Amino acid sequence: MDSLLLPLLLAGLLVFMFVSSRRRMKKQKAEQEKKARDTVPGAEVLLQGGLYGTIVEYDGEDLDKPALVEIAPGIVIKVHSQAVLRIVDPIEGAVTEDEFIEAEESEAEYIAGVADGDTTSISDDKRAARQNTVDVDRDDKDRPAV
Repeated sequence: MDSLLLPLLLAGLLVFMFVSSRRRMKKQKAEQEKKARDTVPGAEVLLQGGLYGTIVEYDGEDLDKPALVEIAPGIVIKVHSQAVLRIVDPIEGAVTEDEFIEAEESEAEYIAGVADGDTTSISDDKRAARQNTVDVDRDDKDRPAV
């Protein structure tokens, strides 16, 4: 019985180490993806050297391309794109290029659907709602006598 206890304990520790390292790696990957999404022109960042600045240009796809960071009005420096330690002040409502392209495609599909008659526009929906409301609110005494 004692001879089985040590191998079971070691196996349990190995499983625990494996699970915790995978969880930590998943968390780090999610943080990196969030940082990449938030690193857009206009975002205030902290660089690894301790400098604060504002992103002027950043390419999230090509991390070998240097990022341009404005550290004072009119003073722009080139830093390695991975030198951005964290986003201090993310831009609220910033739209990435992928989100913009997706929105354009969605808008084009919507316009084509309205033109074909497959989709109703918001103004069509409002007009139909007004007509239904008018019909419901009227009763027999409001109708003219024939």
